[in-house]
Amino acid sequence: MTKTLLKIESLYKQFGAVHGLNGVDCEIRQGEIVSVIGPSGCGKSTFLRCLNGLERPDSGRVLFHGEDIFSPGADLPAIRSKVGMVFQELNVFPHLNVLENVTLGPLKILRMPAEEAEHKAVRLLRMVGLGEKLHARIDSLSGGQKQRVEIARCLAMDPEVILFDEATSALDPTMKSEVLSVIRELAKQGRTMVIVTHELKFARDISTRVLFMDHGVIVEEGAPEQIFDHPSHTLTQVFVNNLRSLVFNIDTPHYDLYKLNAEIEWFCQRNSLGRRYVSLELIVEEMLTKMMPFTGPIHICIHCKEMSRDVSIEMEQERFTGQIVGREGTDEISLMLLQGLCPSITEEQRGSTRVVRLETRSE
Repeated sequence: MTKTLLKIESLYKQFGAVHGLNGVDCEIRQGEIVSVIGPSGCGKSTFLRCLNGLERPDSGRVLFHGEDIFSPGADLPAIRSKVGMVFQELNVFPHLNVLENVTLGPLKILRMPAEEAEHKAVRLLRMVGLGEKLHARIDSLSGGQKQRVEIARCLAMDPEVILFDEATSALDPTMKSEVLSVIRELAKQGRTMVIVTHELKFARDISTRVLFMDHGVIVEEGAPEQIFDHPSHTLTQVFVNNLRSLVFNIDTPHYDLYKLNAEIEWFCQRNSLGRRYVSLELIVEEMLTKMMPFTGPIHICIHCKEMSRDVSIEMEQERFTGQIVGREGTDEISLMLLQGLCPSITEEQRGSTRVVRLETRSE
């Protein structure tokens, strides 16, 4: 049987009137890759921070190799070196260069000889693709490169478990891809990891088990196929469907296009669609400005189908009185642009409501 590294028993944590954790029980076994998903504020990060003692629960226990990490005799610094954590805030030391960032822990905490620490750091930095940046200043690096330095710094402590707290949330799609690639490589190495993420496709691809949290509890857990394709709990079903869909309502001609574009970008990020947001923004903007100028409320639904990279856009406009796509009076240039981006454009008229559906394909 696979060895249990972490055992979590009845964790409770309250912040004022807010229940961060409301009785969490689970185990993390050696070699597992456990993704933790759930809505913002559901307790994911608090749960992760409790696993290496950065957050102390009000009650309950976290056992590492059977030892309660919050017991009076527990050596928390030693435990944190074995239960390492990579944060979303890019916590590298700006006054040190790349190599110095990675050697600091082994030198100061593990008391490793300088030559050995440097040799190890060079090997790890090459593994994460930063072999040419050994002596670079931290402020010269991109966000993705800084996050890779932090991963190398964590690995330098020889952790038995690595915790990732939304490690890509502060990065743009290109930088995010760099970091996710490194995490995938760690998975191939058999590393034990617990990953808090909104990247559903990534979680599905990489995880051996997925935990869905809501209101401070683990609502449902299971294999990725179970959680994403056949969730049994209503809350899980709603969450997965909502992450795959973006709904936006326009009730006035003075709507906030910048907010809409930001939501489209976030939709693409959480569904691992890379830079698809650029074309989706263009499609929606062309429809709103050229094809469906405001004559009444417009309902927009963008949906990523069953975790694939195919995306559908459905736009409904009430009290529509103009021409429909392809008819006389339509902006021909906009129509050609849309047809180039969307292999399928269909529509129907329901009384005074116009419904247009556009299908896009993976690039």
